[in-house]
Amino acid sequence: MNEKRKQRFRKLLIAAVYASSLFYFLFQGGKTSFMLFIILNLLLLYLLLGRYSGIGKVKGARSHSLHGADSQPDTLTAGSSLDVSVDVRIPGYYPLPYVIVRDSFVRHDGRIFRFETSFVPSWKRTGSIRYQTPPLPRGEYRFAETECLAYDVFGLFEHSGSFATESAFSVLPQTIPLRQWSGFQRGIRGPYSHASASRSAKETTQINGVREYHYGDRLSRVHWNATAKTGEWKSKAFERESLPRTLVILDRHSPTYGDSLDRFELAVSVAASFMEHGLKEDTAMGLLSPGAKPTMLPPRSGMEQRSLAMKHLTFVSADAPYRIYDSLTRSESIVEPGAFALLITADTGSGMVRSMEWLSRKGVTPCLIHVGAIDDNASGNAAWRNLIRGRGWKLYEVKQLQDLPTALEGSVTA
Repeated sequence: MNEKRKQRFRKLLIAAVYASSLFYFLFQGGKTSFMLFIILNLLLLYLLLGRYSGIGKVKGARSHSLHGADSQPDTLTAGSSLDVSVDVRIPGYYPLPYVIVRDSFVRHDGRIFRFETSFVPSWKRTGSIRYQTPPLPRGEYRFAETECLAYDVFGLFEHSGSFATESAFSVLPQTIPLRQWSGFQRGIRGPYSHASASRSAKETTQINGVREYHYGDRLSRVHWNATAKTGEWKSKAFERESLPRTLVILDRHSPTYGDSLDRFELAVSVAASFMEHGLKEDTAMGLLSPGAKPTMLPPRSGMEQRSLAMKHLTFVSADAPYRIYDSLTRSESIVEPGAFALLITADTGSGMVRSMEWLSRKGVTPCLIHVGAIDDNASGNAAWRNLIRGRGWKLYEVKQLQDLPTALEGSVTA
């Protein structure tokens, strides 16, 4: 409404100036009034022709790449920044002193990121702008229409146009490589495990494809034909007699993580790291994510399972209406015995002891990954921790994602 009032005021001002010039020419006469009237008409003609500047039919193309990279990224992880380039072409011949470009993209939860910059069109009426996004949180993003604005040399009237280029990208949870963690092997050897094997367990002689070369692979495992064709080291993948089953349980109760959602984002990243590590190690990985809409992915291996898990972890939010113990009891029918369960939560106290006991009664070998704040004092409330360790269950404390490999490979007291 304010912009409409400004436009109306400008039109009234121009009309008043034109009327004054016309009356001055009619009643005063002379060369001065005539030249003033002619100049004013030429300026008004210039302003009117601005409607046909071609900005309304603007066209353009957009490209983006990971900040610091030269090409479009295959995957983006949380905290990454994008370098976005927009090329603009304006048809017509009307002179434009400059063009303002407003670009934006929308996150799946409705959050909008807006960017504005300008350029001076070349003699071909083309130009390009570039901008860098801030570090992006995980989620799916879709670019909205790009709006282009042009003004006359006096800045009185605005002319606009827009173009749309279908472009979307996903930002996956941040992960960290877990070195040869032996927790899967230790966990699956619990009293209820009956369908498990470690990575170095018995392998059949049946080749099951080609995989990436792992440091330390024997020369007999190298797939020389695939290595020669691709130019990268490849190894033979053999079928296994059985696959370990691991269930990752993600607590989504928001009050558990406090006022800041950084702890929940850390929990999501930890879950994603375990899924990545387990699936690379040919482990049958499952995901239980109790929330407003509970999600259960039964333990499986393969790239399809990874895609489903990462897609869920990209969109997941802390919307569980109950604490983790109550959420687990409501998921009793989908928790099957005989698996190794990684419970990722920031909950504390007796509720955690009850959750671990419930998992144990279900025939699951539990392991607790406790997500704590950086300023938490682990020794401040050690009773429930000591009780969990006294029952023989593993407990790891993680305060930053970078600390996860060290915590897992070091002491369980972390």
